[in-house]
Amino acid sequence: MALEIFDHSDFEYKKIKKSSQEATFKDGFFIITDIKQAVKNQNRVNIFVNGKYRFSLDIFQLTQLNIKIGTKFSKTEIENLEQQSEFGKLYALALNYCLMRPHSKKEISDYLWRKTLNRKLKNRKTGEFYEKKGVSKISFEQVLSRLIEKKYIDDEKFAKFWVENRNQRKGSSIKKLKSELFSKGISSDIIEQVLSESNRNNEDEIQKIIAKKAKRYADEQKLIAYLARQGFSFDEIKKAISKEQF
Repeated sequence: MALEIFDHSDFEYKKIKKSSQEATFKDGFFIITDIKQAVKNQNRVNIFVNGKYRFSLDIFQLTQLNIKIGTKFSKTEIENLEQQSEFGKLYALALNYCLMRPHSKKEISDYLWRKTLNRKLKNRKTGEFYEKKGVSKISFEQVLSRLIEKKYIDDEKFAKFWVENRNQRKGSSIKKLKSELFSKGISSDIIEQVLSESNRNNEDEIQKIIAKKAKRYADEQKLIAYLARQGFSFDEIKKAISKEQF
């Protein structure tokens, strides 16, 4: 059973009589009849409208929107609150994703877009499949805008992180780094700027790769082919191999 939270006097925490619920519903209003702490997520609360669960909000939203038991809302207002509920859930997911490591705007946008798609899921108890509706495009756009506003998304910072950390020990050609950044939606201007400020260069990077792969590619022609696939030029490869032989 979900735990009831918040000071009763602050939120007029009492059950609304069934007759009152029905009368309110008939009058065209929707009334908040109960607020209970969510079981799986202690930072969210379940909101009951006209005696039935309707949506959930995080605690910050609850106080910000001044949701109290006994408050009446129109149909439009309830729908707006449901939109706020969806926004809060998606924003929390997006924040967790952002905090895993820096991401580009395209990566975050792709992540959020996948959340708008309907998914076919299996009920663990019954074994039956059901369709879970994706979030609205409005929530998608609102969350993306909020993340940019709060500076959780910054393509330049992401590009610097990528160049500084990507295969730092194994080595990576500048051409490959450029290709990876471009595939993640980073503009050419930012890519060129970040790489120009970096101390990574093909001469050092190719030596790292040769040190790691020399035993695996004992045949020189195979090593040359592998290095070419990594984005190094023929001249860079020949120069690096000559150094190793010397």
